[in-house]
Amino acid sequence: MDLVIIAPGNNKVIYQSLARTYAALEPPLWAGLLANAIRKKNFQVAIIDQEALGLSSDGVVSEALEYHPQLVAIVVYGQQPSASTQNMTMAQEICEKFYDAKSNVKTILLGVHPSALPEQTLQESKVDFVCQGEGLQTIETLLTLDNCEDGVSLQKVPGLWFRDGKQLAHTTPAPLIPQTELATVLPGVAWDLLPMKQYRAHNWHCFENIAERMPYASIYTSLGCPFQCSFCCINAPFEKHRLRCWNPHFVIQELEILARDYNIKNLKIADEMFVLNEKHVLTLCDLIIERGYDFNIWAYARVDTVKDIFLEKMRKAGVRWLCLGIESKSKYVRDGVEKGRYTHDNIYQTVRKIQNSGINVLGNYIFGLPDDTYESMQDNLDMALELNCEWANFYCAMAYPGSKLYSLAIAQGWQLPRNWHDFSQHSIEMLPLPTQALSAGEIISFRDQAWDIYFKNPRYLDMVRSKFGEETYLHVLDMTTIKLNRKYCVPIKQAPAATV
Repeated sequence: MDLVIIAPGNNKVIYQSLARTYAALEPPLWAGLLANAIRKKNFQVAIIDQEALGLSSDGVVSEALEYHPQLVAIVVYGQQPSASTQNMTMAQEICEKFYDAKSNVKTILLGVHPSALPEQTLQESKVDFVCQGEGLQTIETLLTLDNCEDGVSLQKVPGLWFRDGKQLAHTTPAPLIPQTELATVLPGVAWDLLPMKQYRAHNWHCFENIAERMPYASIYTSLGCPFQCSFCCINAPFEKHRLRCWNPHFVIQELEILARDYNIKNLKIADEMFVLNEKHVLTLCDLIIERGYDFNIWAYARVDTVKDIFLEKMRKAGVRWLCLGIESKSKYVRDGVEKGRYTHDNIYQTVRKIQNSGINVLGNYIFGLPDDTYESMQDNLDMALELNCEWANFYCAMAYPGSKLYSLAIAQGWQLPRNWHDFSQHSIEMLPLPTQALSAGEIISFRDQAWDIYFKNPRYLDMVRSKFGEETYLHVLDMTTIKLNRKYCVPIKQAPAATV
């Protein structure tokens, strides 16, 4: 085997008890994209999806070594755009186990986090190489080298960080794959190398059929995002803030494979920003409608990107959920993180417009953004309760590596989580940023109490029962019995309240 690609994961640590039933288990798209692209170059490739296969780090390494690979690539991404860092703990553990095995196999780390912090990642990991960038050209060039120990040869590998003697060395990142070449350079996912029967949709994604969360798949139709929100790190491997779309006629071929060969109905469009490019979205929707697929789709959108022309087409194509990054009711708070291009009236109008089209709304809210106060967080909760979206994610503001907030936190000397997995929103030792008005512990407390208020709100539960039925209603009630353990949570001076 030339290459073994490992998708690391430890959901029990990252999501605590939510991992058992409520969290999704998604196919590792970047691992699948890289595997398919590399084998098109006539290399032999295998994928090990740790979470889907239920393997320990020892089990991952043992299985990988059975292939006798030339190179092992640990691809560090996550189930949502900012979730790479939380998988670094397991990725580094796997690297250490390869090192301890004293094999001749070379290892490389790549993904959002390694691209954001390539030098630090190399310094603190028992790994041979770190990739800065998308990864394809880096891996392909490494596989063609006769000697991966030679510093002169390694200088030919784009986007590579490595040890040259006692010194750290690096090359210039590879150029981004042009949009016009995506379908030939990244020609889809190696679905046949993934355990497709193991993947499970988010619970809310299947509220209309809560017992049918499998089979499940996710897919990219575009890469990157043109926006520059200060709390976001997703463009770390891409350097530039831009959107590159696969041709919809290529995407429909991938969807045909999923529908025909894997009986996929529940589908996530994993694009960092799907509802943006009008021609791309409408053309793809038309192609799905023409073929009559029975998909249950969810995708990301922004309040200021949802046009009327999108909604009817998306609903007919099977889009049942749109995830809106609402973040905060306060435009002042959103301005502080470069996400203030709309008013709170726009938020209400957009949510109702989507719901009136027959599409459910997942509202994302963030507590503890730099300009937040107790009053602005309570206003945010009030808005969430008033909007009463079919689902809500409540986050704390985290300084993810690769984001402007991370650079600010480092410059200011603010305390950050002790372990990489504690950048997870649901981990025990999760530690968000403080604000001038609130400590990190108070923000955690507010967030967790706000979540409890929202999902136990009679108005929300009545809506769930009437819209999705008794089984889903009971599922939500059961979910609210789960309590996250939090090390740094402290009582807030004034508890959040259900004032709406």
